[in-house]
Amino acid sequence: MKHTARSFWIDSPGRGQIRDVTLPEPGEGEVLVRTLYSGVSRGTETLVFRGGVPVSQHTAMRAPFQEGDFPGPVKYGYLNVGVVEEGPEELAGRTVFCLYPHQSRYVVPAHAVTPVPDTVPAERAVLAGTVETAVNALWDAAPLVGDRIAVVGGGMVGCSVAALLARFPGVRVQLVDADPSRAAIAKALGVGFATPADAGGECDLVVHASATEQGLARSLELLTAEGTVLELSWYGDRRISLPLGEAFHSRRLVIRSSQVGTVSPARPNRTYADRLAVALDLLADPALDALVTGESAFEELPDVLPRLASGEIPALCHRLRYDESD
Repeated sequence: MKHTARSFWIDSPGRGQIRDVTLPEPGEGEVLVRTLYSGVSRGTETLVFRGGVPVSQHTAMRAPFQEGDFPGPVKYGYLNVGVVEEGPEELAGRTVFCLYPHQSRYVVPAHAVTPVPDTVPAERAVLAGTVETAVNALWDAAPLVGDRIAVVGGGMVGCSVAALLARFPGVRVQLVDADPSRAAIAKALGVGFATPADAGGECDLVVHASATEQGLARSLELLTAEGTVLELSWYGDRRISLPLGEAFHSRRLVIRSSQVGTVSPARPNRTYADRLAVALDLLADPALDALVTGESAFEELPDVLPRLASGEIPALCHRLRYDESD
């Protein structure tokens, strides 16, 4: 019996469509997954949708099960939660997370899916990929008890980092964003909030995730002497300038990059699977529901993604729901 599915493709920058696809029969060691939900990570996916991935980064930016090439046609995405319909006995019927694009059913190797803990609703599990990025960032940053920390940029990644930092004992955590509406999300996550002009300084650590030149400059201003900015932003094909004169050297400030493509060298004995399992366990916290700010049917994605890219729909993670008939 041939299985069919529906899949979202970016045909060219700014334009996408849903296509019918025929799936291969799952072989030994493979699973057939029926998607329940997928998530649109607004920052990265809208960059891909606009065609903003630099040629030099085409290989580095490939998603695990991407088809096609940048700028298009390309099938891209990595936040997928579904139910195993066929596969090994230990996975059959299980709810799983997979770094798969927006598609109603798919066949992948069994090792590419991670069972979702019973404590985590499938609707929330779409956040696993982004919370995994936050886990890796905090492995890189290694915050200490009592640190004064700011997270500049209240997007999906920044809010995920702030949510995890809220669990650290004795730290002062402040989410900094130019949009005052992010204050409600900060409150739900259990952290403070400030606009850039009002943010508290003398920070030991600033995690920057606004993807703006102004945000990175403000991050440097918020540091105490010998403090560190952990740079999580992805700028795509944009060049930015930094104020590395003035007191940058005399205050011995540090700018350090972090990227989810490799497991933090601070955890040499951890694997990608270990890191994802940590993220899924952390998603048992219902406070993280605040990171899902909208939901649509999968079939609406060709109309919804341009509105997400333009900012007409303000979003952190926008969730897509799938019907069994998709």
